[in-house]
Amino acid sequence: MTREGRVGRIERTTKETSVLVEIDLDGTGKVEVATGVGFYDHMLDQLGRHGLFDLTVKTDGDLHIDSHHTIEDTALALGAAFRQALGDKVGIYRFGNCTVPLDESLAQVTVDLSGRPYLVHTEPENMAPMIGEYDTTMTRHILESFVAQAQIALHVHVPYGRNAHHIVECQFKALARALRYASERDPRAAGILPSTKGAL
Repeated sequence: MTREGRVGRIERTTKETSVLVEIDLDGTGKVEVATGVGFYDHMLDQLGRHGLFDLTVKTDGDLHIDSHHTIEDTALALGAAFRQALGDKVGIYRFGNCTVPLDESLAQVTVDLSGRPYLVHTEPENMAPMIGEYDTTMTRHILESFVAQAQIALHVHVPYGRNAHHIVECQFKALARALRYASERDPRAAGILPSTKGAL
């Protein structure tokens, strides 16, 4: 992957799902998403638009069972595509953070494109269990799956919030911005890998 074309494309097919993800880190926020899970589509749209990533996601999953496999496998493919698009990581900022309010809810997200997967995630307890066909316990699992494949360290903290829709959405918006800031090229570090180890 060249630094001039920071694009990732992953196709993932199992007995449970068929997933295609394409992402361009230097896009304009153009998004085309269809997973069959309406609220999840809405969250992936937030990720692309606020991250200014051009993002295509097409998933056919076993929704006759439930949405778990569809959501999980999409997140795995998205993480793999993001990692592919990062390429050698030379010249990027590497670290990014963003705090996003959504009415009564607040999300604080910090990311390190470290090459090492680690997730810290907190959100208010006793959230409504469902948003449409979206199981709200899946938010953490989405992040776990994404982190595992993207090979990044991610800290997501929602200190307060009441409305489940708002609690989840502000996380995706803050994640989008943090990933955008971390993956952007630092004009002062052209040709430099942001690591004292010599590898990310």
